[in-house]
Amino acid sequence: MSENVKPKYKRVLLKLSGEALAPNEEARRAAAEKGEHPILDYNMLDRIAKVVKKCSEIGCQICIIVGAGNIWRGRQGSNMDRTRADHMGMLATTINALALQDAFEQNGVETRVMTAVEMKQYAEPYIRNKAVSHLNKGRVVILGGGLGIPFISTDTAAAVRAAEIGADVILMGKNIDGIYNADPKKDPDAKRYNEISYKEILANDLKAIDSTAASFGNENHIKTFVFELKDPENIYNAIIGDIDGTVVKDS
Repeated sequence: MSENVKPKYKRVLLKLSGEALAPNEEARRAAAEKGEHPILDYNMLDRIAKVVKKCSEIGCQICIIVGAGNIWRGRQGSNMDRTRADHMGMLATTINALALQDAFEQNGVETRVMTAVEMKQYAEPYIRNKAVSHLNKGRVVILGGGLGIPFISTDTAAAVRAAEIGADVILMGKNIDGIYNADPKKDPDAKRYNEISYKEILANDLKAIDSTAASFGNENHIKTFVFELKDPENIYNAIIGDIDGTVVKDS
């Protein structure tokens, strides 16, 4: 790694979906044939850990908020009380946070898991000043439990925490390389935005970012960069500003 490489962003909030940590379709099918149903791809966890370590080594402070789509989605519990279903989702994000912590520490990355709901035997309670202190000491902070309240998406939790910790940008990894004016899987003429405002996302009903998160981001002047996460190396590329994607800003 070149000693001259500098991060474009000093402090980032990386939003990882639960799906990003899940085995791919081929691996799931192979496991199902053996009667197994894995929720985590340990190779992917290791690859993410190695990339985050590299990002930390060039001076980037990294806070990660993780979803739970590989384990549970609140809307899955359609016959359940929504609040209870969302509580289950928050617990699932904490499982993912602990899995990430294990992978990071196996790679020599000092981490702290912090949760919005107290689980003192497993993680520290989220306190904004303490999270910032950990970041300033070079630790990677992994957030579980969303905001600790139901009816709030991980996108919105990411926006709120980014504002609280003073992140320069939210890095939002997706399964496509940015935000498009139409679904590129269905429309061959779909065009990617290099830059777009939160208001445009809301006005055009684009689904790339949750509407509540978009409104909050606009009001609080939070920058978001949407990029493709199929290869974890793209996290590093995003941090040094060497990857295509979509910049989202307030208008």
